[in-house]
Amino acid sequence: MSVSIEVTDVPTAPKSDNPLLMGQKSRMPEFSLAGKVIIVSGGARGLGLTQAEALLEAGAKVYALDRLSEPAPEFEQIQQKAKDLGTELHYRSIDVRDTELLNSVVESIANDEGRMDGLVAAAGIQQETSALEYSAKDSNTMFEVNVTGVFMTSQAVAKQIIRFGNGGSIVMIASMSGTVVNRGLICPAYNASKAAVLQLARNLAAEWGTYNIRVNTISPGYIVTSMVEKLFVEFPERREQWPKENMLGRLSRPEEYRGAAVFLLSDASSFMTGSDLRMDGGHTAW
Repeated sequence: MSVSIEVTDVPTAPKSDNPLLMGQKSRMPEFSLAGKVIIVSGGARGLGLTQAEALLEAGAKVYALDRLSEPAPEFEQIQQKAKDLGTELHYRSIDVRDTELLNSVVESIANDEGRMDGLVAAAGIQQETSALEYSAKDSNTMFEVNVTGVFMTSQAVAKQIIRFGNGGSIVMIASMSGTVVNRGLICPAYNASKAAVLQLARNLAAEWGTYNIRVNTISPGYIVTSMVEKLFVEFPERREQWPKENMLGRLSRPEEYRGAAVFLLSDASSFMTGSDLRMDGGHTAW
């Protein structure tokens, strides 16, 4: 038996000429990143660039780092959006494996801005190869970028945060693949690298808490990006299978992680450190 309930005369909020914006002085100010300087590694495209856009909308000044000589075409549009918002988006071409240059660039940014407040470490690579066929060279490259690169970027930013003494927040992009094995997706080195990021964040949080630096991770589920769309061309069965493996029955979009970055970098998460924000549609809870 089914029961139908009709609800009428539900009061609604009065219309206002002023939009409800978070991060304003009188509207959830703890989400504001106004005046803060934040670096986003892997920020030339994809999830990193989407995160950078969200931080700009929250008021931050953002420096995107990436190994690409030029960022994605939409980068210029987001730069213009930043100007309209009264802030700035800059780009620096750098490979996170070049530690000497990385430290120099981060220090230069801090010197120019007179502060350093946070990081989204989103730079990473993926390779699908079976464990029996993986070469030592490819494995080392995976860990150099996904683990050492994240570690050294975090270290470079932390040094500048400590130098100015205002505290800050570091967010590392991990993955649900650091917690579970992906069925039908053979990438042992990638999964191990993301598990390492989770543990690295906990250790850095423990060491740097005394400097008022918080360190947390975001563990996304499957995200539909241009790279994944190309993968679906090669493996069309994954487009149908992957959504069935989580509780929401669909794949995620890069935009669905915007709020997480703002939350973890802002005072809205001021008592949160050493934690993982798992956003996988319930994939790993099943």
